[in-house]
Amino acid sequence: MFDLDQPSVTQSADQAEALLKAPLLDLLHKAADVHRKHHDVTDIQKASLLSIKTGGCPEDCAYCPQSAHHKEVGLQKEHFLDPSAVVALAQKAKHAGAERFCMGAAWRKVRDGAEFDAVLEMVRGVRALDMEACVTLGMLQRHQAQALAEAGLSAYNHNLDTGPEFYGEIIGTRTYRDRLDTLDHVRAAGISICCGGIIGMGETIRDRAEMLAVLANFDPAPESVPINALIPVKGTPLAHLPRVRAPEIIRMVATARILMPKARVRLSAGRDGFTVADQILCFMAGANSIFYGDALLTAPNSAMSLDKELFETLAALD
Repeated sequence: MFDLDQPSVTQSADQAEALLKAPLLDLLHKAADVHRKHHDVTDIQKASLLSIKTGGCPEDCAYCPQSAHHKEVGLQKEHFLDPSAVVALAQKAKHAGAERFCMGAAWRKVRDGAEFDAVLEMVRGVRALDMEACVTLGMLQRHQAQALAEAGLSAYNHNLDTGPEFYGEIIGTRTYRDRLDTLDHVRAAGISICCGGIIGMGETIRDRAEMLAVLANFDPAPESVPINALIPVKGTPLAHLPRVRAPEIIRMVATARILMPKARVRLSAGRDGFTVADQILCFMAGANSIFYGDALLTAPNSAMSLDKELFETLAALD
């Protein structure tokens, strides 16, 4: 079981904080060097994300419009999607250029039964398209992680959201240990871990450093690390907060790249607020994946037309 108090976590947090506070150009240079040693910089994976069950979540996550606690959001609860419809949408995403298809359900935890069986069917269907399949379903038991592995699941997303000290300010309905236990089950089943967090929720730089330190001390480190910028949603407790500035996300991407050299660092939620130039700096800093499509679960994402411009800008000139 992962120990949050191990000395290496504190040491990594100190290192991460120093990196997050370093002169930006020095940080970018160091991160770019690390990135080129471990990755093909032209390999930027496109992932598509679909909500397979929207709204009504019993968790009280302060940032999330899908929480049943935030009634002023006015999000319409939607029923669980049919597996055949999900696979058809995955096929459409593949034709649009996506290589990974991610499916999210607004659940506190997975319950055995017809809906979980349907998720397993979705996973098998997506894998049959020769795409990576990822799900985020809340807390898992060990046997459920094993069932997902047997269905062919590529990765399980379960974010830490923030550092352990700040976590209680954002979520009260489950603990940091709950999250770590689910990740232990995922790893034991042989499934890749997709785990990152959100910045811009009122946390300090030290909180950001501690989150990255926890991730970097997983053994092995997560294969996938999404870096999200808060999208303030009216009706949630964090609606009053300002949007994250581009230099903050660039620093997080660069520090994640240095601490976790082999991970795929994903430029995730909040990307719609950044220019093409901002995103190119994120790629220079070590990001090598984006979520691709007009929506992320219930949040807006960078329009596909803008992403076309982004990738045309990155391409070699004729």
